[in-house]
Amino acid sequence: MNSPTPRTLNKPLIGITADTEAAGGYSKFPWYALRHNYASAVAKAGGVPLILPHETDLAGELLSSVDALVVTGGNFDVDPALYGDDGTHDTVTLKEDRTQFEIAVTRAALERDMPVLGICGGQQLLAVVLGGTLIQHIPDEVAGALEHEQSNPRDEAGHKVAIEPGTQLHDIVGTQEMNVNSAHHQAVKEISGSMVVNARSRDGVIEGIEAPRQRFCIGVQWHPEFEIDAGDIRIFAAFVDAARA
Repeated sequence: MNSPTPRTLNKPLIGITADTEAAGGYSKFPWYALRHNYASAVAKAGGVPLILPHETDLAGELLSSVDALVVTGGNFDVDPALYGDDGTHDTVTLKEDRTQFEIAVTRAALERDMPVLGICGGQQLLAVVLGGTLIQHIPDEVAGALEHEQSNPRDEAGHKVAIEPGTQLHDIVGTQEMNVNSAHHQAVKEISGSMVVNARSRDGVIEGIEAPRQRFCIGVQWHPEFEIDAGDIRIFAAFVDAARA
């Protein structure tokens, strides 16, 4: 007798993109990296996490195996040429294979109206896919900017964000303010007509975006997998619920 699959148990499969590192440290050869709490946050919300390798030619097949997509953060930046900037700031770190795969899999997910959650660098990539642009280095472009690369531990709050009323994010978290951690030197600069801003920090930096035409397409600049604020748990719960539909 066959055992029930996760989908028959109403536990959707959630694809999670990994970071990648060059040879050294863990292995003498290139290796994937992902913090445990990305997967554990999905599992806690009722999903089954599945880590996706950077096989761009298989993006469609990989996406067909899951019900929703998490685009994670990591030690990388989106190539400025992809959003129309001519120069590249000295602080920018490119991981071209990762970005190529994540663009392909994110575009495919949006075309299928599959739930997408972009986290930190994943939100920035999502914004670019949706036609937006990025601030390459916040300290150089935002006067009076907060400490967006917080000096205290990343499992603690770094600052607050204001949640925009009337947005899907506001409906999910049920509050107009959240305590968040902050681990980024870039941010969304300009949005396209296909998205709206759903959160900002008090220095004006965009902290969250969403695409209203999609069933569930939200990006947040912080890391809700650390569950610093009660709203973080609600974000993952709503995301996994959308994957069940």
